[in-house]
Formats: sequence, C-alpha cells, structure tokens
Amino acid sequence: MPRRLYSCTPSRLNAWLDCRRRYRFTYLDRPQPSKGPGWAHNSVGASVHNALAAWWREPYERRTPLTAAILLTNGWITEGFRDADQSAQWLGRARDLVSGYVGTLDPSDDPVGVERTVATRTKIIAVSGRIDRLDRRGDELVVVDYKTGRRPLTQDDARSSLALAIYAIAASRMMRTPCHAVELHHLPTGEIIEWRHTDESLARHLGRAEEVGVEAATADERYREVMGAPGPVRARSSGAASSRTSSTTSAPALGTTGSGGPATGGSGGPGGSAGERPHVGPPAVSSELDAVFAPNPGPICGWCDFRRHCPEGMAAAPERRPWDGLAE
Repeated sequence: MPRRLYSCTPSRLNAWLDCRRRYRFTYLDRPQPSKGPGWAHNSVGASVHNALAAWWREPYERRTPLTAAILLTNGWITEGFRDADQSAQWLGRARDLVSGYVGTLDPSDDPVGVERTVATRTKIIAVSGRIDRLDRRGDELVVVDYKTGRRPLTQDDARSSLALAIYAIAASRMMRTPCHAVELHHLPTGEIIEWRHTDESLARHLGRAEEVGVEAATADERYREVMGAPGPVRARSSGAASSRTSSTTSAPALGTTGSGGPATGGSGGPGGSAGERPHVGPPAVSSELDAVFAPNPGPICGWCDFRRHCPEGMAAAPERRPWDGLAE
C-alpha cells in the first residue's frame, strides 16, 4: 500500500528539527501537556500582525496611520507582561511601530492576499501555511513576512527560511504565477530583507521538507503503534498570540518530572497563578519511544513552553520570565 501523505506545516517541520520531545508534546500527546504562562513578546508580535492584517481590510479612505494605531489598541493582547504599566509602555511602542510602518505603504496597492493560507503537496507531504501578506509585483508574486523581534535580520534569515520557501512554492502553484522573491519586513528598524530564490533553491527547500517529513512521519507511526492515535491539537486560549509566533518560544515554568509523570507545583515565574494554565503531565512512555522523541537540550530550552516536563531542558538553560524576550 502506498504511504499516506504526511500532513504538516512549516512550524511542525521546524519543531521536529528543533527538539523531538517538544514535537511530541505539541503534536502527539493528548491531552497536551500543560504549558507555562504566555510570553509578552509573543503578545506584542501577535497584536502587531493582527492590526496590520485588519488595516488592509479597511476601506481605502481609512487606511491611515491613525487607523493602524486604533486597530492595534483595540486588539492589544496583555498576556505575559510584568504588570499593567509594562503592558501600557509596550502598547505605546507597538502603536508607533504599526503607524510608522503603514506610513510607508501605498494604501491603494491592495495585496493579493492578507493572512492567506496556501498549500501544496508532493508524493510525500501535504504542506500548508499562512502568509502574512502576498504582493504582486509586475508579473510575479512576493511573499512578505512581518518581523517584530529585537534581533537584527540578515539575508541569511530570508534565504534559509524553510517556511518562506514553502510559501513561495505553494503560492506559485495555487495561483499559477511565478513566485521567487521573499521579504522579511523588520518593523523595529524599518529594514526590508529580500532574497530571490531560483527554481533550484526552492526545489532544495522542498526536498528538505520531504526528508524531514519522512523522519517525522515514521516517528508518528511508531507513536501510534505504541500509544494509539493522538487526538486533535487543542488550541490555546490566546490563539491569536500563539498562531503568530514560532512554536520554539513560549513561557517557562517550574515543575518536576520529565516525559514520564505529571508535573507538580510551581508557577512559571513572577505574577503567580494568574497566568498559570492547568497542570497536565505528559503520558508515561517506554524508554524505546522516549529515545525516538529524544530531547535536544540547549539555550533555547529556557524559552520552551514545556520546560517543566523536561529535566534535560531545565538543566540546560535558566528559567526565563514571561517578559524577558522584550527589548527593554
């Protein structure tokens, strides 16, 4: 029998590459192990992305910097901040970001898509994802991705992004229009980082996605053989925030056990139980299955949603507070 297509997103593929234990916690264990409190920098990013998407849906005459600031204010996500004062301070910064950015745009130049879902398939994978903005420049499409993080970006970020390459391939196939250019729009600096792919470089990215898909699909099948079929992915309460950020970053939390027992006690950091989610531990798994989904401990573990359930991750990196990702 032919193997069924591995259904995935770029985030799922990157999760497998980053840490297989986190991949298991995110996509396979049900109920999903509890996460720590939300991150303030995720809230900023989600609020900005949502405001920019809503701005393009406004009538032409309302596409002004003031409208962008109002949309940002009305949709502001407060999760993860130290206190109300810090949230208000970052609301002001974010208002300046979106109003300044839309001031550089032509409000009459409607994008082909905003928050547009694209998808494609090969003989191995069925991959889909959501593009922040899809522009038409002449006879070609351009994938635009907004960035709000504090780290400066380089062309390598655009060139090496599996997600952007997949989006370009999927958009081109769905709309039967060439798409080779991808852009990172870094709002804090106003920089636009562009990379122009060739057909060969896009094919290499797609081939890499297939390789990762085969690895992950094989592990998924083994998980189902041992544990049974996983249930559907459960959305977070702050779906807007979580949908706009990389799954490698989330709030840290304290706890005991690793992949074997329920987490107990502890808050994810200052702020107490207000930001704490219910405690659900990962299911106990055999040593053989745990080896299939082995952790990849390193500095990024301090930012992992599931840190409380992973002794290796807790030993690899210090606990981060929910607002530590902000560029103070």
